[in-house]
Amino acid sequence: MRLLKRPEVAAPAVSESERRLFGGPLRYDAGWSNHDYARLEGRLVSTLRSMPRMVRGTLRLAWETDRRALVTVAVSEAGQGVTSAVGLLVLSEVLRTLLGTGSSGDRLYAALPALGVGALVAVLGAVLASRSTAAAGRLEPKIERAAHEQYLKAAVEVELEAIEDGEFRRLLDSAQWGPPSARRTVGACVAALGGIISLIATAGVLAVLHPLLLPMLLLIAAPRGWGAMRVAQRRYLSVITWVEHVRAARLIGQLLISRTSAPEVRVHGVGRYLLGHYRTMGEHAEGEATRLAKDKAATELLAAALSGTAALVTYGAMGALIVTGRMDLAIAGTAVIAVRTGSASLGALVATTNTLHEESLYVRDLERFVEEARRRAIPVGGLALPERMGVVRLDDVSFSYPDRDVPAPSGVSLTVEAGRVVALVGENGSGKSTLVKLLAGLHLPDSGSLTWDGVEVRDADREQVFDRVALLTQDFERWPVTARTNIAIGRPATGTTTTATAGEDDLAQAAEVVAAARYSGADRIVEKLPHGYETLLARVFRGASELSGGQWQKFGLARTRFRDARVIVVDEPTSALDPEAEIAAFESIRGLAGPQRAVVLVTHRMSGVRFADVIYVLHEGRLVEQGGHEELLALGGRYASMFRMQADQFGQDQSDQSDRSPAPIPRQGLAPRKDDSVT
Repeated sequence: MRLLKRPEVAAPAVSESERRLFGGPLRYDAGWSNHDYARLEGRLVSTLRSMPRMVRGTLRLAWETDRRALVTVAVSEAGQGVTSAVGLLVLSEVLRTLLGTGSSGDRLYAALPALGVGALVAVLGAVLASRSTAAAGRLEPKIERAAHEQYLKAAVEVELEAIEDGEFRRLLDSAQWGPPSARRTVGACVAALGGIISLIATAGVLAVLHPLLLPMLLLIAAPRGWGAMRVAQRRYLSVITWVEHVRAARLIGQLLISRTSAPEVRVHGVGRYLLGHYRTMGEHAEGEATRLAKDKAATELLAAALSGTAALVTYGAMGALIVTGRMDLAIAGTAVIAVRTGSASLGALVATTNTLHEESLYVRDLERFVEEARRRAIPVGGLALPERMGVVRLDDVSFSYPDRDVPAPSGVSLTVEAGRVVALVGENGSGKSTLVKLLAGLHLPDSGSLTWDGVEVRDADREQVFDRVALLTQDFERWPVTARTNIAIGRPATGTTTTATAGEDDLAQAAEVVAAARYSGADRIVEKLPHGYETLLARVFRGASELSGGQWQKFGLARTRFRDARVIVVDEPTSALDPEAEIAAFESIRGLAGPQRAVVLVTHRMSGVRFADVIYVLHEGRLVEQGGHEELLALGGRYASMFRMQADQFGQDQSDQSDRSPAPIPRQGLAPRKDDSVT
């Protein structure tokens, strides 16, 4: 009786090793785990009834991507169903002729036309199957690519606030499994469509041959369909249980070969300890696999017995019909073949509908994500910004994150003028990084006013705001591309033209890349790379090179110089530099300011802000002090305390520090900028 029951989710058996290492089975909070046990939710009839809803999104995407291939698949699958039905009718006619009266030669000669038609039908079915396979093979990768582009485009165009929202991130993680599921849905749709049409065609033929044959088909096929679904569900349930062990074993394997854990694995003997637990969990999982195999064998045996019993009843009924003259042998022979064909079609349909049900859940995740991303997208268009920058002004600006009650910043007013270096200082959590995001247009103020030369940022064309900003943060992206592209990606539109002037543009870009590298000191790093500017900077690829943190920061500064933006935001730029390199970096950063450029510097290194034109001091989201270095020292407030504390830490004399003049900024060899002189 246990085999007849619907499989139910039970608490997975947990090995002692899993309890000791992980406190129980591992359950990752990821997109693919949202639909665990999905295949247990569907039944064949309900799944078939909901199929249009399940595949609607994928079919719409297929229609937009390659409608010709979609129509070809649909027509070919329908044609195969028709040829299957015609083939059975032709077979019935051939059998009737061959089993009729007359000599063997006469009967064979009389059957030749039907045999010819049968051969043509078989060839046509093969051609249609080939066209369907070719069209589906062309359609599937296109759908996955289109779905992935849809996913990535939606993710790129949302506000930063959405990316920082935990609920949206979970939706983003879930949706990433939608594109490959959309591709697999196409294959499942093709198989399901073929199975349905074949089943309908077979049932129609049986109904034409004799009214009693249709229920006979269901009587024989139903146990096989039930057995196929039960085996699939039990296997799926076992896989879900097994995946807990796989996750744990994979994690142990990663720990054993990790670079960071390698010293302790060897010195502390962790390797032998983890390997022992790995073996215990493996043996535990092998027991689950053995149980599954026994259940599968028993279920298939039971299904075969039920189907065999139904077949005996069916064939007995057919024999009675033949004896009583209600059915001739030709129809009986055709019926036997049709029943076997229909039974196989039903078994395949069960498997494909199970797959279709699960894959459609991930496709719907993608659809929900795209819809939500569209709702939270950055607005397109808006007021144009002046070509030449004058001032960015914040007036009583406040901003709160959704998961926090206290605004950060709160009621802040400051200005960033062209040609000046503005420094933001304060302890962690004082609101500096949030102010930077507001200045860059990544967040919009909850209250107050933020204007670019009089244009309110809420009303401005955000693309133009982004175009005027360069970001150099502590965790700036180390792109896994060549050294040249790592710099040029600061202004990616450059050099992408396909016109006749592409060669000239490439040469101009190359000169600017070299000049930017020379400015930051990255050129000396490039000289030591095996392929110069064409060296791939990503250790994970063969033949590539990797840089240290300090070297990467020089590349980040070169990228910022190459971007040539109006407002350059530099957040903790020297965290990985030695003292000498730090001094040189601050000098280079100050040199980025020009008649049409402003620099906003965020740093904990107080020595780097001494020569800023204006320093804004933040505390708990509020602006508490502002002014020049000497002015703030004389005030004796928060800035003076922070500066003296750091000076004492490094054994420096604060008075000596404040009297020094900045070293001259090396500018030789730089390519001239269009705004380096006042016009």
